[in-house]
Amino acid sequence: MRDFGRVLTAMITPFKADGSVNYEVAEKLATHLAANGSDGIVVCGTTGESPTLSWEEEHELFRVVKKAVADKAKVIAGTGSNSTKEAIEATQKAAKIGLDGSLQVVPYYNKPPQEGLYGHFKAIAEAVPEFPLMLYNIPGRTGQNLLPETVAKLAEISNIVAIKEATGNLDQASQVRQLTPPEFGIYSGDDSLTLPLLSVGGCGVVSVASHLVGLQIQQMIEAFCTGKPQEALKIHLQLFPLFKDLFLTTNPIPVKAALKLQGWDVGKPRLPLCEAPASVEEKLKEVLKELSLL
Repeated sequence: MRDFGRVLTAMITPFKADGSVNYEVAEKLATHLAANGSDGIVVCGTTGESPTLSWEEEHELFRVVKKAVADKAKVIAGTGSNSTKEAIEATQKAAKIGLDGSLQVVPYYNKPPQEGLYGHFKAIAEAVPEFPLMLYNIPGRTGQNLLPETVAKLAEISNIVAIKEATGNLDQASQVRQLTPPEFGIYSGDDSLTLPLLSVGGCGVVSVASHLVGLQIQQMIEAFCTGKPQEALKIHLQLFPLFKDLFLTTNPIPVKAALKLQGWDVGKPRLPLCEAPASVEEKLKEVLKELSLL
């Protein structure tokens, strides 16, 4: 129950032409991901444009995706908030729906000190004592860094079982590994750092690129974990241009453009995000062709 797997896809949220959520495409995409390398699907995270989704839309997405993948993949709900009360309510609802866990982002904009961060995550964990939680540290978006010492204290709480580490800092990931028990999962929040993170004790990735190359990312992690580092490196270097091009502009703009190029009807991002400029689309077209994905 507490093992989320190795490759978790941070799933995009598809929209219709009128801007409403396209639940039908969400269902199809979730089914496709579960069949193509995703051990788990994170619904309504950053890549899912959670800041512009209503709680009603999020809960419906949780239900739709859970029903679509059933027991084929874990479903992790992005129910974090910069309001502890809101995060607790959303997480309790996700637990009631029967999802497999929750992703809890560091509260954004209000920049709490470490003591406040500890109190925030502890309160959420205590409100859903049987529901596994993954912390999500992404200072570039939240304005605050969850320090390794605070992560270590939080890892003592039985249902705080993992962290999505998106600082881009391998030293920090090493410190987290040093201070937490071996069963505490450390997931890369950056596709391009998955392989390096495995070498300092990581266990997998919360991935954007796995929308397109989930099976290859699985193969890379499997190769590393079975003592074939050169094989893992070869896959990493093959996929590296895609990993970088998916972040040519703000995520999830490029991955939505890439999926559209493959024929997925995912719609435009919601404002204040916008569609990918032609230059980014061209670059994505090139890299997708190189990898035989078009």
